[in-house]
Amino acid sequence: MSRTRLSLTAVALILALSPAPSLAQSSALNVQVDRSQRVQLRGPVASVIVGNPLIADVTVVNSNTLFVTGKGYGVTEVVAVDAIGRTLFQNQVIVSGGQTGSVRVWRGAQATEMACASSCAPSVRSSGLDSASAPTP
Repeated sequence: MSRTRLSLTAVALILALSPAPSLAQSSALNVQVDRSQRVQLRGPVASVIVGNPLIADVTVVNSNTLFVTGKGYGVTEVVAVDAIGRTLFQNQVIVSGGQTGSVRVWRGAQATEMACASSCAPSVRSSGLDSASAPTP
């Protein structure tokens, strides 16, 4: 085997054995308020950063699994990095209302979130609504 070919083989082997962090996601992660989306990582996470914790929250289940939970309506970003700062996950998170099962009633600036099945009743979200849950157009 030639010296150049041996060097190329060694480089290829080193790259193949190196743990590769997952790349940032290309499309936004859509999460409904009070619902969660699972994010599977290709490497162990060391830190998670949430742009606006009023919009989304992240729970680290194990070193390779995150759950992103929608807390308030809006858009934020979630970034997860490994122990040496490599990005494992970076994505925009869009938190919106669900398709069915809830309705928001506005009386002036006061909002009441209603949970609906066969009838509607105020949900726990009705108390303490803040500017992150302002009406959307």
